[in-house]
Amino acid sequence: MSSRPQLQALPWQSSYANKPRRFGIEIEFSGLELSDVAQLVAKQLKLKVQADGRYRYKLTGDKAGDWLVELDFQRLTKMGEQQFDSDSLTDNLQESLETMLAAVAKKVVPLELVTPPLAFARLNEVADLITLLHKQGAKGSSESLHYAFGLQLNPEIPSADVAVLLNIIQAFICLQDWLRHREQIDVVRSLTSFIEPYPKAYQRKITDKHYQPELNALIDDYLQFNPTRNRALDCLPLFLHLDKQRVRAVTADKLIKARPTFHYRLPSCEIHRQDWNLQHAWDGWAEVELLAADHQRLTDCMTAYQQHLAKLNSTTTSWITRVEQTWLSR
Repeated sequence: MSSRPQLQALPWQSSYANKPRRFGIEIEFSGLELSDVAQLVAKQLKLKVQADGRYRYKLTGDKAGDWLVELDFQRLTKMGEQQFDSDSLTDNLQESLETMLAAVAKKVVPLELVTPPLAFARLNEVADLITLLHKQGAKGSSESLHYAFGLQLNPEIPSADVAVLLNIIQAFICLQDWLRHREQIDVVRSLTSFIEPYPKAYQRKITDKHYQPELNALIDDYLQFNPTRNRALDCLPLFLHLDKQRVRAVTADKLIKARPTFHYRLPSCEIHRQDWNLQHAWDGWAEVELLAADHQRLTDCMTAYQQHLAKLNSTTTSWITRVEQTWLSR
């Protein structure tokens, strides 16, 4: 695998809490045993392994918080927390069902490594773990037609100011076609609903330069068009953190966890490839923030994107080319 990546600094260094920003990373992959991954990560980071059921391990001892290694299958994980009575017929049936589900899940459901919120300076530790898991035989999304694995970034918001949040979402919308093209999403993952783009009507609404909502209106508009986690840039955890009552009035999905971060779900995990690491997803997100932080460039880009959406003969390919020629920081 390539040498340790040099991650680009983002335009906002401080968080909404006026502290250095932190970043959570979630990596989905296959090809290894759950317990082996837990031991590998714990040894690398000098942490302690604590079993949390049969399909989840908690790695403790990091001042930043606990690391998790788990099978990304909620029902099976819940079953794995149960204790069975060998003399109970019901428990025996439950145990048989769990064994069957576990056998099926092993072929199609990813293992997931979840970091605590980490300072920018610690992200190279994640890159080192990716290298270690690659060498041990971890498999990524395009390795098999059964897989649809991602690497998800959770960048802490730099500000709770509605203008900053709006600009980041607007920049993402303008760059999303380029980001998808750049990721080379494999067929199986592209067919899932996990990383859907925002509806075109929402894109038109929010990239209008005259759209300047208060926070409650920004959240309401988002919920009207996106009452689901399944977006390439999922804002529900953030909006749940900012206004729980408003979000819960629209969705009761328990998988939505409040946190002061964007949830960037688009990047694929290609951990089996020699040339892949955290930097690929990071560089894409960096372009979003760099555009968002440049008011005039963002305004001009939104105007161009509105024109692109309005033209009947404008293609996604032509917009991607224009992004590469005009709207990237480099």
